[in-house]
Amino acid sequence: MTTAAGYVLAFDVGTRTIGVAIGHPISGSARALSTVAVSHGRIDWSAIDILVKDWQPQAFVVGLPLALDGSEQEMTRHARSFAGELGRRYNRDVHESDERFTSKEAARRFAGQRAQGTARRKHGAEIDALAAQIILESWLAHPDHKATSS
Repeated sequence: MTTAAGYVLAFDVGTRTIGVAIGHPISGSARALSTVAVSHGRIDWSAIDILVKDWQPQAFVVGLPLALDGSEQEMTRHARSFAGELGRRYNRDVHESDERFTSKEAARRFAGQRAQGTARRKHGAEIDALAAQIILESWLAHPDHKATSS
């Protein structure tokens, strides 16, 4: 499936929150959107339902948290499980994108925003959404968006 026709939602999966970003393959741009709560291992799927209804994405991108050496870890399996459920629930392609170093880059960008006076109170949530934006920017920049599909 080509994603050039519409929006793509990206997710940075965490144990307490999931960062969400929106982007478009034609413009190649992405922006942090929001976060979704995770409480006691339960994802707030109703919040994701609303995002899917509002944005009508053509596909999803899920950040894949690999170890520095590229091997899988517990959070990798958690992200893959989330990606699988996302595909089943919404019947859309789900792409995985290596997210190594995105949290550090998000913290760096956020620190720059704070220095410019645009920071808000909920720093953790903003950083998670910014990490999702960086995951999506990386995926959009990849030629032909050849990330793997779940």
